[in-house]
Amino acid sequence: MSETPHNESPDFDDMTRDIAEVPAVEVIVTVAVNLMSAAAVKLGLTEDGEKHKDLDEARKLVHALAGLLDAGATEISSFHAAPLRDGLKSLQLAFREASIVPDEPGQGPGEKYTGPVYG
Repeated sequence: MSETPHNESPDFDDMTRDIAEVPAVEVIVTVAVNLMSAAAVKLGLTEDGEKHKDLDEARKLVHALAGLLDAGATEISSFHAAPLRDGLKSLQLAFREASIVPDEPGQGPGEKYTGPVYG
């Protein structure tokens, strides 16, 4: 995307053209990776760990990621979907591990879409 000086409004025609050139698969995968990264931060899995840990926020992000992958898996092919599903399962397991009172099997974040996740 082109840089916009602070005193000018963004050129939406250029932005639309840039977005139009990006394949849907790339958009879906990018959104999934962003959700995964945000969930990892909220699960305390980064260097700062506990500083940003927020399991309520993590639950929402993991659930949204699971929904996106459930809806988009057939659109992005197994080549892209498989590693994203592996990452999702890792986040679901990390959530279960971080929870003081673990959810019942099938009730954890995203398990509505993935089924129960066991460690």
